[in-house]
Amino acid sequence: MTRRDARARGLEAILFVADEPLSAGTLAAAVDAERPEVEADLERLAASYLEESAGIVLRNVAGGWRLYTNPDAASVVERFILASRHTRLTKAALETLSIVAYKQPVTRHHVAAIRGVNSDGVLKALTDRGLLAEVGRDEGPGRPLLYGTTPEFLERLGLPSVKDLPPLAPLLGEDEEAAGGDGDVRAAD
Repeated sequence: MTRRDARARGLEAILFVADEPLSAGTLAAAVDAERPEVEADLERLAASYLEESAGIVLRNVAGGWRLYTNPDAASVVERFILASRHTRLTKAALETLSIVAYKQPVTRHHVAAIRGVNSDGVLKALTDRGLLAEVGRDEGPGRPLLYGTTPEFLERLGLPSVKDLPPLAPLLGEDEEAAGGDGDVRAAD
């Protein structure tokens, strides 16, 4: 294997894990090479992706180099992303989403106290899926994050507002109502 091949492979790997465009100077320092050599490698990589009709393309944008999906594959990528975003929610996710919907804005500690288990991972997953968002900070000690539902949540449920969530009373058992459930716990917009 030639030094140039190893350098190109290193550049490709770095570009794959980068979350922003990287300048040729930054890339040259990362692979311990001269900038003109790295710029030539980047041009060759970009050309080879185009020539091979690869699923990715390498572009020089915003003063740096970055990998992107090939625009010709947009429909396949879009279908994949939409399908993965609409996969069924787990029981834990549904519980957490319900708590936030009816009690919002709410801290992760409050969600965990209601569920009886740590809910950090579930909150992150629901936030990543666009159903929950960080909506501010509580005024209490440590100023913890507050979570609330998003317009995506309302859209998926076909609701104009959280005020249109069904009341809880019919869903609660008699024992829960007697224990202090007020039956109509809803957050204001």
